[in-house]
Amino acid sequence: MKINVTKVKKSRVNEVDMKNLNFGEVFSDHMLIIDYIDGKWQTPQILPYGDICFPPSICAIHYGQVIFEGLKAFYTRDGKINIFRPQKYHERMNRSARRLCIPEMDYDLFFNSMVELLKLDQTWVPHQKGYSLYIRPFIFATDSYIGVRVSKNYRFMIILSPVAAYYKEGLNPVRLITESEYVRAAKGGLGGAKTPANYAASLLPGNEAHKKGFTQVLWLDAAEHKYIEEVGTMNICFVINNEIVTPPLDGTILEGTTRDSVLRIAREAGIKVNERRITIDEVFAAAQNGSLNEVFGTGTAAVISPVGEIQHLDKLIKINDGKIGALSQKFYDEVTAVQYGEKPDKYGWIVTL
Repeated sequence: MKINVTKVKKSRVNEVDMKNLNFGEVFSDHMLIIDYIDGKWQTPQILPYGDICFPPSICAIHYGQVIFEGLKAFYTRDGKINIFRPQKYHERMNRSARRLCIPEMDYDLFFNSMVELLKLDQTWVPHQKGYSLYIRPFIFATDSYIGVRVSKNYRFMIILSPVAAYYKEGLNPVRLITESEYVRAAKGGLGGAKTPANYAASLLPGNEAHKKGFTQVLWLDAAEHKYIEEVGTMNICFVINNEIVTPPLDGTILEGTTRDSVLRIAREAGIKVNERRITIDEVFAAAQNGSLNEVFGTGTAAVISPVGEIQHLDKLIKINDGKIGALSQKFYDEVTAVQYGEKPDKYGWIVTL
């Protein structure tokens, strides 16, 4: 596949302290661009990372025709670079594209152009365990107009960012709070698409949660405000009587790749998994009678994030004495061992550069 490449004159990688990274604040030397013009994706370009120029009337800004993804590459102990489940992330990107009337991209173009960018910037992959290179593909409409209609032209881009843990708590349990006034997504809406509008709804409640000392919002359904859906940046799982209970993929929550990975590992280990609707009252009742063993979130950024406390209205529960649970630790160890090449990849999840 032809890719036009313009390299930087000098890499910035040696100016970055790779052992002291925050999430999503540092970016690698290069970026990928593929434009969609006249009904087809054009020749990929790799350029030095930098500003992009568009008119103020670009429709993506005004009408929100934008989608994005997030996956990771890992430096293995034998010096190779692993990409975790790129095909699964590509599938989700195309599902989001369909929901936003954005043209889909075939896997070969997506994957091969991403690999070329990774090869060029492979020195940006952090070497230490717990760190990774975050890969951010995104597509936005590029027509210049003011008027509500579907754009004809688009731009696909990938930027790369070396990152540490997403939450400052790391593997220490986080604190969640439910939201009774605002909603994140409703049936038939954008809850299942990875699009900025999906996340914009969570910003104000998220800020309010932070002011109260909580890490994230635990979202309830829009209609009845009682069924649990997901956390602002991850899917959620409850271990009740040693069974994993997690909300179903019914269109209002994001179909998480880490969620899918964890549930598969659990089922193969003989752990019962139940994808069903669960109310916040059921969770609090389980905490009260001692059957709530642990709670954890799953997501690309954090992998596994144990939950230590949940507040709903004026009630607060503490989970597993505020410590990481056995299953949370197991799933974190299992997923990261595959990602970093410490265990054989029996699932076919890894692509190695």
